[in-house]
Amino acid sequence: MTAACGAMVLGLARFMFPNTLVEPPMTFKIGPPSDYPPSRSRPSSRPKRGIWIVRSTMYNGQDQIVAISTVCTHLGCTPNWLEGEQKFKCPCHGSGFYKSGVNFEGPAPRPLERHGLQLAPDGMLEVDKSKKFQEELGQWEDGTSFVNS
Repeated sequence: MTAACGAMVLGLARFMFPNTLVEPPMTFKIGPPSDYPPSRSRPSSRPKRGIWIVRSTMYNGQDQIVAISTVCTHLGCTPNWLEGEQKFKCPCHGSGFYKSGVNFEGPAPRPLERHGLQLAPDGMLEVDKSKKFQEELGQWEDGTSFVNS
């Protein structure tokens, strides 16, 4: 009888503490700009964070570091980086994206999104995933969507 009451109390206590999902912080540091040299051809992947860090002059001729979302703009799959072809390729429906994130093949309707990026006071690059920038809306020109190198 005591065991049954104890089990019932524990069962009821379980409802006092709801399930919570621990989300990673939306703002985080990824190291100094020197960690992303111009000679590096491969984007730096942060799979747990859902971003690639890319240093490139491909978009507008300026040497920029950007944080690109790993979510395809077609149906939300995760494109892979193909080193030999120097492009992102979505395995779901074949969308292709240049290193800059601009789409050029397949059904993706628009470029990959960028996340906010700034140089923190301590000299580290800081990503802000709460900020999203879309190229087709002219938002890639916003100074908080890239860091000039």
